[in-house]
Amino acid sequence: MKKIYISFVFSLLAFSLIAQDQTVKKLKDETDKSIKKDDADTTIKTWKKGGLYSFNIGQGSLNNWAAGGDDFSLTLNTFLNLYAFYKKDKHSWDNSLDLNWGYVKTTSIGGRKNDDRIDLLSKYGYALNPKLNLAGLFNFRSQFFKGFSYTTTTKTLSSNFLAPGYVLVSIGLDYKPTKNLSIFVSPITNRWVIVRDDTLSAKGAYGVRPGTKSINEFGAFASISYRKEFNKFIVYKGKLDLFSNYKKNPQNVDLYMTNILSAKLGKVFSVSWSVDMIYDDDVRLFGANKRSAALQLKSIVGAGVQIKL
Repeated sequence: MKKIYISFVFSLLAFSLIAQDQTVKKLKDETDKSIKKDDADTTIKTWKKGGLYSFNIGQGSLNNWAAGGDDFSLTLNTFLNLYAFYKKDKHSWDNSLDLNWGYVKTTSIGGRKNDDRIDLLSKYGYALNPKLNLAGLFNFRSQFFKGFSYTTTTKTLSSNFLAPGYVLVSIGLDYKPTKNLSIFVSPITNRWVIVRDDTLSAKGAYGVRPGTKSINEFGAFASISYRKEFNKFIVYKGKLDLFSNYKKNPQNVDLYMTNILSAKLGKVFSVSWSVDMIYDDDVRLFGANKRSAALQLKSIVGAGVQIKL
């Protein structure tokens, strides 16, 4: 009887352990299933967001720069780029914001100035085929602070916030042969040039009639954006905008171009070279009589920190 009782106890314990093992295994399988994402449950991301922040100390040079400055200068420059890209089915919406502020030490009278830029771009596209979109584009450009042009003895106000300011609305075709290249072309574009500063408005600066605060231009517009990653350290980013005003001298095409080549020297340190070019037929501040248009050129070589957001 005693042997039967002991056998019964051991059998009961063995059954309990087996049942317990099966319960633990079941719970583990259910937990793994809740954590692990099934292949059939994958979700396509419709938004891609990010940005880049950099702070540089550099050497700059200017030639015919309407926003003001000296030929050679020491610069402290900070740059913030934010972007948000949406894509779902045939619809896409690209948004980017560039904010640039720089403190410039010059040898001219006044000794220092601010160099800054605001550039907001928003572009909606409807896919006609995998590489071609019917698109609408909005662009706003201006600066934060006052800018001055210098001589050896004087400084003169040449720009300010919304003086000039450019608001551009355009409808056209956006061709994207690769993920790094976008070519937007439009024969139907409205552009407003804003000069809110009373002093500059009174002079008729940037093409407005003296005393007025804005002018509307209608014309053709093209924009080319390109980004090239040579490797995980060296990156080039460039943008070229061209505008022809049907109402006045359409053969004199306005040009706005930005280029930046940067190389990372570790996780946060980097060196960069930026070159900006502007030609605006209505900015007539150059030449011997200070009444001619000219190609404006700015080049800055710098080193500092770069953080990916």
